[in-house]
Amino acid sequence: MARACADGSYFEINDNGELTMVPGSMGLRTILYFNQAGTYTFTKAKFPWLARVKVRVQGAGGGSAAANAANGECMAQPGAAGGGYSESLIAASSLGATETIVVGAGGAAGTTTQAGGAGGSSSFGGFVVANGGDGGPATSTSGTSLDTHTGASGPVAGKGDWKQGGDPGSPSIRLNATNAVSGAGGDAVLGFGGQSRAYESDGGSGRGAGGGAGGALSFGGSVSGTAGQDGAVIIELYA
Repeated sequence: MARACADGSYFEINDNGELTMVPGSMGLRTILYFNQAGTYTFTKAKFPWLARVKVRVQGAGGGSAAANAANGECMAQPGAAGGGYSESLIAASSLGATETIVVGAGGAAGTTTQAGGAGGSSSFGGFVVANGGDGGPATSTSGTSLDTHTGASGPVAGKGDWKQGGDPGSPSIRLNATNAVSGAGGDAVLGFGGQSRAYESDGGSGRGAGGGAGGALSFGGSVSGTAGQDGAVIIELYA
């Protein structure tokens, strides 16, 4: 009669005498990416071989404030904050039949002289949460003399095995009516903040996921702020 032997590390014999893989021994099988703002559903039954998931969550970046200096004057806005980041390794047995995935939306761009909007938080069920970055404040005023303003504060850490807050926005500085630099946006683990400006322009856009927007700079024109970068959720599936 035929016999099958297994060392138990990678293969085992089940109760029916069948040679099967040991759950969790195959390693990484696939990766799911969610990088557009919205709500999604993870369904465990679609992956019957699943042993555990590694979830990486990036919060969205804040949008920057607009600037509208008077003729012959200057207004330089500070930068918005980048989103926080969290990650966890979760056993499949701990997951529900479905888990809700939320990808936070980047904060809205400010208009006229309004502040930028805050970035949305991203999450995977109740296991992993990364907070969004604050919008760039509209603290700069039109003028011709020395003027400096602090950027948006970075968000606090969320929830996860590893968690950290986001990078704050950089400060702005006006030297006089014709020389100024707006604040750069805060970086994120999965993205970069928007550039600062030394010429009249809306704030720089971030790159990747979670970056905060750079502040707008006006030398007499009406300049809008810039939207922050959306967050992201990355799920690594292991068998």
